[in-house]
Amino acid sequence: MSSPPPAVPGSIKVLVWDLDNTLWDGTLLEGDAVRLRPVAVAALRTLDARGILLSIASKNDHDQAMEKLRELGIEEYFIYPHIGWSSKSSGVESIARSINVGLDAVAFIDDDPFERDEVRQALPQVRVLAAGAAAGLVDLPELMPRFITDESAQRRRMYQADIERHRAEEGFQGPREEFLASLGMKLAIHRAREVDLRRAEELTVRTNQLNTSGRTYSYEDLDGFRRSADHLLLIAGLADRYGTYGKIGLALIAKQERLWTLKLLLMSCRVISRGVGSILISHVLRLAQAAGIRLQAEFKATPRNRMMLVAYKFAGFREVAKHGELLVFEHPLDQVQAFPHYVQIELAEEVQEEGAAPASTVAAPAVTIVGDTPPAS
Repeated sequence: MSSPPPAVPGSIKVLVWDLDNTLWDGTLLEGDAVRLRPVAVAALRTLDARGILLSIASKNDHDQAMEKLRELGIEEYFIYPHIGWSSKSSGVESIARSINVGLDAVAFIDDDPFERDEVRQALPQVRVLAAGAAAGLVDLPELMPRFITDESAQRRRMYQADIERHRAEEGFQGPREEFLASLGMKLAIHRAREVDLRRAEELTVRTNQLNTSGRTYSYEDLDGFRRSADHLLLIAGLADRYGTYGKIGLALIAKQERLWTLKLLLMSCRVISRGVGSILISHVLRLAQAAGIRLQAEFKATPRNRMMLVAYKFAGFREVAKHGELLVFEHPLDQVQAFPHYVQIELAEEVQEEGAAPASTVAAPAVTIVGDTPPAS
């Protein structure tokens, strides 16, 4: 059997709980008057506030277990619960797929050694914990993100809003663009401010699939870019009629006299189907057009970010060089993809104050655009 993966601080995004004799004392199907374990409830509340997502993989009657969770007042803490009679490993895998995270970002806690071994053998990337670890969960380094941002504290609610969006989409009768238009999406793009940096670092740490560089950047790195006259650090936030998605995108541009280089482009996996990644790319292209300057973009392949390579090629970038694993693309800037009609876009440009230090900026009025692609007739 393979050894457990090493503990990396802040690496776990999802904790999956067993129920009987783990979250609560007793066995529900045997008619026990189950009682919540105080250490488990305390862990739920603390981890939820940190932005760690919580779910369930339990062999139980689904309806009975969900009713008990409601009765105990903790149902709201769990997303995509997997309660039934299939293997725990299939439940954990399904949860990871629904949340769209890698298995190496998932931990599983269970009282039964057989169930723990089953998950450990089937899914060696998952961190497996015994129920006795519940008392110390909040102190595990892998469950302690470096920063707790506004998005962290709201993460579970954002995912619950996503579930409502998916239900609405499944029941929608009509073209996909009409559904997207019905969401009333608003995308705001602006220079990153100091207040944005914790979330910006969190995005680089948490985003693996939609990240062109595979790199993480520290708060200090990002603050340096924000202050640098030779860099432009953009951050994007999204909201719709179901609520906010929070800050979901980041772009880092290195600026030389005759050439800009897009060093990093990333988008949160939660907005993968909303088409906003192409908007951020188009905005960068338009900035380069307006400045009359060449634009290149760097891409380094990882096991999970091929979709971003496709995004660059779809946007019109062409490969011009390769340095080891690093691909360099350039855009001719002859044609830039139009903004889709179904998103209201707010571009809050910032301009340098005359004679000011690079970090001093004054915000110009925001420009709001309601797409520039007409809806399909």
